[in-house]
Amino acid sequence: MADSAPADRNSAPRGGFGRGAAAGGRGRGAGGRGRGRGGAARGGRKDEEKDWVPVTKLGRLVKENKIKSIEQVYLFSLPIKEYQIIDFFLRGLKDEVMKIMPVQKQTRAGQRTRFKAFVVIGDSNGHVGLGVKCSKEVATAIRGAIVLAKLSIIPVRRGYWGTILGEPHTVPAKVTGKCGSVVTRLVPAPRGTGIVAAPVPKKLLQLAGVTDCYTSARGSTRTLGNFVKATFAAIGNTYAFLTPDLWPTATFTKSPFHEFSEFLQKTDNKKRY
Repeated sequence: MADSAPADRNSAPRGGFGRGAAAGGRGRGAGGRGRGRGGAARGGRKDEEKDWVPVTKLGRLVKENKIKSIEQVYLFSLPIKEYQIIDFFLRGLKDEVMKIMPVQKQTRAGQRTRFKAFVVIGDSNGHVGLGVKCSKEVATAIRGAIVLAKLSIIPVRRGYWGTILGEPHTVPAKVTGKCGSVVTRLVPAPRGTGIVAAPVPKKLLQLAGVTDCYTSARGSTRTLGNFVKATFAAIGNTYAFLTPDLWPTATFTKSPFHEFSEFLQKTDNKKRY
C-alpha cells in the first residue's frame, strides 16, 4: 500500500541489475555474477600443472625411462618436438630475456604493433638454447620464446687452453658464427681470464658453461637479434669442429626407435571418434 513504510534495502535481496551488495543479485556485489574480483574464477586456474601426455615417439620413450640422458638424443640426432623432454632431463635451467622490441606491420586499418622477445636459456653446464617469439602481448611473447629456446637447446663442447688439468673451461678451438652482417669469433683463453666479451655474448657464454674466452665481433653488433644469433651459431660450431681426440672409430649401436620398436608398437585402447 501507499501508506506502508519503504522496505529497507539491506533487509531482503532486490535482484535486478542494480549495484547493490545483496547476496544473489546480478550486480557487482560480493557473490554476484558481475565483474567483481571476489570469489573463485570460473573455469578454474589455467596455470595448473597438467600431467604430460607425450605425443611423439621420443616423448613416449623419455617418459617411460627408456632413454636415460639427453646426450643419447643428441647422439642419434633425434628431433625434439616437445619441450617437456628438456624439462625431464635438464632440471636447473635458467632463462634470461635479452630484449623485447616492438615490431609493426602496415595494414588498411593502420599499424599493427606486436612484441618480439629474445630469450636465452641454459644450465651453465654445457647446454644452451635461443628462442625468438613475436606476439601481441609481452607475456605471451616471453612464454613462447622460452618454449622455443628449450626446443633449440644444443650441447656445447668445452676444452682447455694449454695443459689438460681440471675441468674444461674454454672453447676447444677458434670458432666463428655469422648472422646478417654480424660475425662473432670465439677464441680459447687461459684459465682465470674470464669472458672478455660484450654483454650480449657474455650472458650467452655464461649460460653455456664457458668460463674463459676471448671474443671478437664485426658488423652491426647494435642489432641485438643478429648479434645473439651469431654468437649462438658460433657456440653450436664447437661440435662441428673435428679434433684428433674424435678420430678413433666409435662403436655404433641401434637407434632408440629401432631398439624399442616393440614398445612403440603398443597403443593404448582409447576411445576413437
